[in-house]
Amino acid sequence: MTTADILADWYRQHRRPLPWRETRDPYLVWVSETILQQTRVAQGLEYYQRFVARFPDVTALAAAPEDEVLKYWQGLGYYTRARNLLAAARDIVDRRGGVFPDTHAGVRSLKGVGDYTAAAICSFALGVPRAVVDGNVYRVLARLHGVEMAADTGEGRRYFAALAAELLPTRSHDVHNQAIMEFGALQCVPRSPDCPVCPLADRCVALATRRVDALPVKKAKPTLKHRYFNYLHVTGNGMTLLAKREERDIWRNLHEFPVIETDRPVEFDELCLHPRFRELLSGATLARVEINVMSRRHLLTHRVIHARFHRLDVSEFSPAMRVYLLVPDADLDSYAVHRLVQGYLEERQ
Repeated sequence: MTTADILADWYRQHRRPLPWRETRDPYLVWVSETILQQTRVAQGLEYYQRFVARFPDVTALAAAPEDEVLKYWQGLGYYTRARNLLAAARDIVDRRGGVFPDTHAGVRSLKGVGDYTAAAICSFALGVPRAVVDGNVYRVLARLHGVEMAADTGEGRRYFAALAAELLPTRSHDVHNQAIMEFGALQCVPRSPDCPVCPLADRCVALATRRVDALPVKKAKPTLKHRYFNYLHVTGNGMTLLAKREERDIWRNLHEFPVIETDRPVEFDELCLHPRFRELLSGATLARVEINVMSRRHLLTHRVIHARFHRLDVSEFSPAMRVYLLVPDADLDSYAVHRLVQGYLEERQ
């Protein structure tokens, strides 16, 4: 049997029942693949169901305000995915009359759609044979063929794409793509795979050469940048201050409490001496202060965010505070916030 035949047989026995596998609608496949780019299936499933219930087609998504789309994306992280999804949906409606592209070039031209997502939409929804290469596929191919080239370099990506295309069967290409990704997700897992029961064990170069744990090769990780955020949860008279992150930085267009960024961790006494803190509190009437209500360390792709939350209850807001959104406490759930603020609010409930 060919490798493709073995994978197809394995897939028929072990495939997980997932809603995006039961449709040929390119919009639904697109949404699912966008969610799953940086999200595990178990977590992404609930978000997918909620998202497509609210935005069932590209027209509904295109008509939605960005704040609402971000709210439905809240908790998934990597919010650029949601902004790109919305921008591409509006492009489809404005320039294509709401008709989803039906060619690889057309799909690939959509904002935020890369090689992987374009190939997945083409194969799973449009019937266009394209090899899908994600992290799971990199791992399966690297181990199966003993590839020593780093998968996360330009040269490596081109090599693996060519290898995946070479192995793609002319018939049932969609089944093969689903099968090899599922195989990587469930069988050929990153750590301690169950190689004795693997149906490809007799042809796996990594297993034969005892390099399963060493493959795929990855280039050195970049140095993480540490940032220190001091959040001020300012509330009073049933209202809370919120700020919208509008600069080109992390969490753009999401809401949070007023924040003072410092170049190192600072205690509250030192924070009180910061010019921004003094400006913000000038003219306010403090009723109660809770210091370091919560501390969190939040890991992003190339950054580590060290966050501290302080609560300031006021009976009168200062002039500097009034440049922020003054939101009724009962309406806080209506605003899209990033995961740090979401975790804080959930813990405070």
